[in-house]
Amino acid sequence: MNEQLASASMDVDAQKRAAAARALDFVGPGMRLGLGSGSTAKHFVELLALRVRAGLRVIAVATSEATRQDAERLGVPLATLEEIPQLDLTVDGADEIAPDLSLIKGGGGALLREKIVASASARMIVIADESKWVSALGRYPLPIEVVPFGLAATRRKIEAAAAAGGCTGPTLLRRGSNGHALVTDGGHWILDAAFERIADPQALAHQLDRITGVVEHGLFIGLAHVAVIAGAGGVRVIERS
Repeated sequence: MNEQLASASMDVDAQKRAAAARALDFVGPGMRLGLGSGSTAKHFVELLALRVRAGLRVIAVATSEATRQDAERLGVPLATLEEIPQLDLTVDGADEIAPDLSLIKGGGGALLREKIVASASARMIVIADESKWVSALGRYPLPIEVVPFGLAATRRKIEAAAAAGGCTGPTLLRRGSNGHALVTDGGHWILDAAFERIADPQALAHQLDRITGVVEHGLFIGLAHVAVIAGAGGVRVIERS
């Protein structure tokens, strides 16, 4: 059984790397890139670094401290959005991808910076293994980044707004391995909303945007232009219509 689980894990990791490798085809010399966070994006950073060492000239903005550290260690040139406020392309992973390329992101806790970088980019490519492709968003808990002050009041407003849109389920504070609230790179907390199914992601995103105390949420609507999905049958590229 353990061997079967290890084999399945290797297969998924190979799919993630295959998706990352295909996304490199979209990268050209001189590009200003946004580097995503998470396990699939980590593969992209590693493969990009190989191209950089072979002579590819790019400059990149990292979406998290973890990605920044990886890029620095591997020799990918970095800048900040203050230095290059407009990017050509962001490559990032996702926790769920719907057929219209709306996304749930934030499983790793970097959703705020990920959305800022994606919004500053002319194009966004999302890379993933086939398990992330879903018919409708919501089975993966929706991360909602919040200000710690007034958490109970903010949570009540979130749950009320979600219920009005037909989304019900527990909204739980994300905790770290030490049992305390997980603190994001921006100094905020995260509520994970287990809605199971989000019938109208755009409407829910609009309602969450209006709640004081919500810093950002993991619904990425209209940001991804291309999805690169790798599975047992190979890699497919889906463009937003």
